[in-house]
Amino acid sequence: MTLKPGFESEYETRHNPIWPELEQVLFEHGVTTYSIFLHPDGRQLFAYAEIEDEARWNSIAQTPICRKWWQHMSLLMETNPDKSPQSTDCREVFHIDNHQR
Repeated sequence: MTLKPGFESEYETRHNPIWPELEQVLFEHGVTTYSIFLHPDGRQLFAYAEIEDEARWNSIAQTPICRKWWQHMSLLMETNPDKSPQSTDCREVFHIDNHQR
């Protein structure tokens, strides 16, 4: 995802704290941990989420609170016509997991 110029601080402010009702929807849809990182050189955001089920994760986008959040954040970010953040999937190039032993 990409922030518009000058909105780095506001983006962080709007996430701290996140709306309680949005946090609840995330947890109800199987999110166990969720982090967003800001690349220091280019306004690029990288989101990392651990989820229980991909279908449940994808269904968050259909909730009213998610749509309200997208609208709230749309002035700060590059968005699609439905106000969802424009995003590009990253390809994993390395992974290690101690649970596989």
